[in-house]
Amino acid sequence: MTLPKLLRTLPLAAALGLPGAAFAADTTQAERLHRFNELKFGMFIHWGPYSLASVEASWPIMRPAPGGISEPDYRALRERFNPVKFEPREWIRLAREAGQRYLVFTSKHHDGFCMFDSAYTDYKITRTPYGKDIVAMLAEAAKQEGMPLGFYYSPPDMNHPAFRDTTKPASVNWAGEPARPEWPLYLDYMELQVRELLTRYGDVFAVWFDGLGNQEKYDGYRFHRMIHDLQPMALINNRIGLTGDFLTPEQRLPRGIPTKGAKVGNTDPNDHGLAAAAPAPDQFQPWETCMTINGTWAYNRNDLRFKSTRELIRALIDAASRGGNFLLNVGPTPEGTIQPEFQERLRGIGAWLKVNGEAIYGTTYGPFQDLSYGRTTRKGGTVYLHLYDLPAGEIEIAGFPGKVKHVRALAGGGPVSFTERQGTLRIAAGGLPADANATVLAIETR
Repeated sequence: MTLPKLLRTLPLAAALGLPGAAFAADTTQAERLHRFNELKFGMFIHWGPYSLASVEASWPIMRPAPGGISEPDYRALRERFNPVKFEPREWIRLAREAGQRYLVFTSKHHDGFCMFDSAYTDYKITRTPYGKDIVAMLAEAAKQEGMPLGFYYSPPDMNHPAFRDTTKPASVNWAGEPARPEWPLYLDYMELQVRELLTRYGDVFAVWFDGLGNQEKYDGYRFHRMIHDLQPMALINNRIGLTGDFLTPEQRLPRGIPTKGAKVGNTDPNDHGLAAAAPAPDQFQPWETCMTINGTWAYNRNDLRFKSTRELIRALIDAASRGGNFLLNVGPTPEGTIQPEFQERLRGIGAWLKVNGEAIYGTTYGPFQDLSYGRTTRKGGTVYLHLYDLPAGEIEIAGFPGKVKHVRALAGGGPVSFTERQGTLRIAAGGLPADANATVLAIETR
């Protein structure tokens, strides 16, 4: 093994105190995670030429379905991609109406198509009829609107001949071929592209990798070092072989609160290291779930499986009640607009957050994780009780932490009567302003 290769094995480098190990003692992580927690709710955007065919991003060529689009036809979609109605500021303003406080955009999915003007490939947005750098346009609009912007970047790349033998169908070798001598060239290509994203488009909120299986083959230490060097405040997720700043369950919520060392699979619910009750703050592992509004990440005109506004609001509450963030996806149309069904639900969530946002933004997991009628979040000395089912009489909570000073309903802000005896809190439920999504009470302690 050569010395440069040896130095890339960071556990050894860190143990020896060698150069390049300094990121392990990352002094900005607490600041990054504080910002992440304050924002709490973001918009995920999956968009590319695949929207023309109403198919999912990349997977139709990786796992072809009978009667589905062929790989040559999929790759030819870029020749027709011309989203002339794309207005990035409209997307950002819709996100603001929804109460979303950051964006994560797919700069490159597994198919290898770049939505930015990379200098290292011709398979990109500036070689389409549209011809403009989508990422540059979105980044400029985000800067003007004060919206934090992160980039999804896929380490797998079906288009690059050093990632896999591209003379074969992608379905044969889509996991990559790290044993081939070309593999180091692919990692260099990855580094060049991630460096472009980190240096061309302003402040980067997060780098959201999606490494699929055997993520260690991407040499995550190398990329963590570069990101921390170029964008110290950029968060990094856990999909490049390292834990990173936050875990990323997908289309689901973990069954408990993730703690340090937890294993939370992307889609596999067989999680480990979850706490059933509120852990000590220094044991908590930050996390974020990503979820779709219907059943697909990319635009699909045939997918009418829309979650209701109430389902989405409660998913946001459920995530916050376990200390997590909620990254809700939209798949824009081929023209560059966001379909009405998505807009309706996003604005419905935003209307609820205008009244109840203090119970979500900047909160952490609640002290009660087993309530049958709702969820709790916490911020400082205030516990927020999110009531899914409003009882007719009293709400009784045994073992309430701290001495209660007063209780108020966020809708209207009026005081709510309560009694507290021997550690049991009783709140009068009669007359509370019922909300079909969730009625929220702020319980302030002394």
